[in-house]
Amino acid sequence: MESAEDTLRFSGPLGTAEAASLWPRAMEAARRGVRSIDARGVVSLSGTGAVLLAEVARHAGDAPIEPPGEHSAAETLKRMSDALAAAPAPPPPPRVGLVTRTGQLAIGTVKQCQTRVGFLGEVMLGWAGLLARPWRLRISELFRHLDEAGTRGFALCILLGTLIGVILAFQSAIPMRKFGAETFVPQLVGISLVRELGPLIAAIVLAGRTASAYAAELGTMKVNEEIDALSVMGIDPVAWLVLPRILAAGLVMPVLALVMDLTGLVGMGFVMQGLGIPPSMVMNSLQDWVSVGDLWGGLFKALIFGLTIGLIGCRSGLKTGGGPRAVGDAATSAVVGSLVAVVVLDGLFAIIFFRLGW
Repeated sequence: MESAEDTLRFSGPLGTAEAASLWPRAMEAARRGVRSIDARGVVSLSGTGAVLLAEVARHAGDAPIEPPGEHSAAETLKRMSDALAAAPAPPPPPRVGLVTRTGQLAIGTVKQCQTRVGFLGEVMLGWAGLLARPWRLRISELFRHLDEAGTRGFALCILLGTLIGVILAFQSAIPMRKFGAETFVPQLVGISLVRELGPLIAAIVLAGRTASAYAAELGTMKVNEEIDALSVMGIDPVAWLVLPRILAAGLVMPVLALVMDLTGLVGMGFVMQGLGIPPSMVMNSLQDWVSVGDLWGGLFKALIFGLTIGLIGCRSGLKTGGGPRAVGDAATSAVVGSLVAVVVLDGLFAIIFFRLGW
């Protein structure tokens, strides 16, 4: 291809490969103001080459084309030009109004809820089948997830629990000192940790560490079509992959919450001793104000949090799409969804416990 004055000349064979390599330069030349196209030197022409000549002519303002001298190439160009001229113009994109967008959003939300409820139903059926045939549970896989979600998270929970206890003690002692009520700091910190902050912060740790790991692992298996292979072999992916992870998350959460509670109380005790309150008084205050019911209530919340986090993490992994970003998006969705669900559940528990007088 060469451009001379206002004429763009093509010569030699113009097949698919040649048209692909010449396409950018030909379009750029057409935009510069070509007035005619000379294709008399083309010896062979494919359909792609004919489309290139027609598109160049169209971008040049319907510039005339000198057809190839070879008869079959000229016929190919005429046939392709007629087909492109007869093709209808693409319709303009429809304008979407506010009502339509609202309806689309509502329909999308309903479909997402149906998907979540359907996955929850599959998990419940899996649990029912597991109760009927408990030997289907892979114990080795369960212990692996218990180690990854629980044992390896103890150090982080100990660190966070101690720091939270120290922070709560200092921040509570500042206003209490104004009223000479520093002795009530252990009760305040103890009830806050056991009933609320211990399970909540442990759930945040589990969501950041375990929910993302579940989503990434299952998402990678979904992208590599390993889950489809299990289904083809007649193995239920929910019973094989999801149930051990959910059970492990539910079992480790009360333990992590208890670690958070104990280390937070230890950190609070160090602060109280620094403020002149002996450990014996701190222990007596905790025994008088923090009951076993408070502890069981917090551990029950932690259990529900753990099951929810495991469920959301596995669902995010199983619904992973294709592409290089799919696994990262699944992990992000698992963490965000778990945190939102934990906060919502915590609010519901607060209302229920308030109504029950707990």
